[in-house]
Amino acid sequence: MVKEVGPQEEGPKAGQRGSVWLTGKERRARGGQPSGLDRDRITATSVALLDAEGLDRFSMRRLAGELNVTAMSLYWYVDTKDDLLELALDTAFGELPLPDPEDGAADWREQLRTLAVDYRAMMVRHPWLSPIAGRFLNIGPNSLAFSRVVQQVVGRAGLPAHGVTGAISAVFQFVYGYGTIEGHFHARIADTGLSAEEYFQQSLTVATEVAGTSDVMKESYALMAARGGDTVQEMLDRDFAFALDLLIAGIEAMVARG
Repeated sequence: MVKEVGPQEEGPKAGQRGSVWLTGKERRARGGQPSGLDRDRITATSVALLDAEGLDRFSMRRLAGELNVTAMSLYWYVDTKDDLLELALDTAFGELPLPDPEDGAADWREQLRTLAVDYRAMMVRHPWLSPIAGRFLNIGPNSLAFSRVVQQVVGRAGLPAHGVTGAISAVFQFVYGYGTIEGHFHARIADTGLSAEEYFQQSLTVATEVAGTSDVMKESYALMAARGGDTVQEMLDRDFAFALDLLIAGIEAMVARG
């Protein structure tokens, strides 16, 4: 994809991009610019557009049309489309409620569960987020606030300092992967017009028609029956909760090992 760049600069070369948070720029409307347009409004509209139409269709021109301004007007506030994506990413992180990591009465396990559950919900709510999360430095204020709280919560578990980042990676890379796949799953369902339950049953039926899958499907049916849950969402939630419990138990085991 060709990066869209404003008329005043060519933009950094591939691999040299920094961050919108390092430019120190927050341009204000000048003479001839549309009233009521600011970076917050542009960012909020970007998030809504990304949610509605996805990452592939997002462009400066499409955003300008949604705001009823010219595409050139947007360059008073950001330099590139990547700047907008980075701002949208940090806005999504701002939706996450953060527990008080200094609350001595709070159980770090429950705080970590809450952070993980909310992170998963964010990934599913904004399926455009996962493809870009690794493209940027994630040093916006909301992202940094989330990272700091996660570090403090996991730090209270009693792990040695050198193990804290590994524990964070185990939990939140799992959540990132789970939320990403779940988001793709919901997107496929939406494209079919079926309910989640109808799509799930249809998928199982198709899988049984593939040669040589009989034994595998019998084992899968048995495991799914043992998992329980009346709806697809309940099954997803139960798997997520159990996997998260395994990870937290792993942290506790490592603490006990010293």
